[in-house]
Amino acid sequence: MARMPEAEIDVAADLVVSLLAEQAPDLAHLPVRPVGGGWDNTLFRLGEDLVVRLPRRAVADALMVAEQQWLPRLTSSLTVPTSAPLRTGRPGAGYPWHWSVCRWIDGTSGIAVPRAQRSSSVVALARFLAEFQRPAPPDAPASPVGRGGPLAARDDVVRTRLATLPEIPGAPVTSLLRVWESAVAAPDWAQAPLWLHGDLHPGNVVLRPGGALAGVVDFGDLCSGDPATDLAAAWLHFDAAGRSAFRAELERLRPSDAETWARARGWAVNMGSSLAASSDDFPAFLALGVEILAAVVED
Repeated sequence: MARMPEAEIDVAADLVVSLLAEQAPDLAHLPVRPVGGGWDNTLFRLGEDLVVRLPRRAVADALMVAEQQWLPRLTSSLTVPTSAPLRTGRPGAGYPWHWSVCRWIDGTSGIAVPRAQRSSSVVALARFLAEFQRPAPPDAPASPVGRGGPLAARDDVVRTRLATLPEIPGAPVTSLLRVWESAVAAPDWAQAPLWLHGDLHPGNVVLRPGGALAGVVDFGDLCSGDPATDLAAAWLHFDAAGRSAFRAELERLRPSDAETWARARGWAVNMGSSLAASSDDFPAFLALGVEILAAVVED
């Protein structure tokens, strides 16, 4: 199994303070404290209302630049709060990459909320997708891992993952393969490419007590293409009742054909198998991957 990549730079609070003093001096007096991070970025709370996001690996710099270029205009009219940059930082103070100051969204990471309790976010998450997935221009960023593209491009990778995964209760490999093959056989998206979050799993949403959606965060996989990539959120987030409600609400706001939903289910197989195969040092993400695969078969 894969493990979380090592940080290429150890980003510390004093570096954040130096960057702020150099490029956003009006914010440099605010207290800075680490609040975790993920594969690509390290996060520091800045005062009560802001968070600083800094790449921890060189590969994440281009993703940060894409967020800075596109997100402010893409999110300005959304009714759901996001982590779009409020200030954009550049290399400096001995730090080689771009960084951003974003809104701090109070709440709990969706991955820490049991699946059955996420259903309170159904309407707002569907609204986010209906608002965000607009036609993208030709120069929109492309996903380096093929998100938004044809599922067939992932066929070998997904089959290999499924063949090597331990047996998952409620999700036999034969059933997962049937779902996957049906999704790959569905016609590809033939309309104009739409904007995609690209990684809309529960760890990238913030929920309020009771499960209502507080905001959507981490657009590092921002790209364009087939909306089915993000519609996979039905299986990534929700139990059977939640999936049904999510799909009904999204159909009300912006109908999608059966082939798009079939591809969305295939994207859920891709994402679930990826998490299940590469999260041995992240128990919450490993459990999420297993849950996703079981949900895919349940339907």
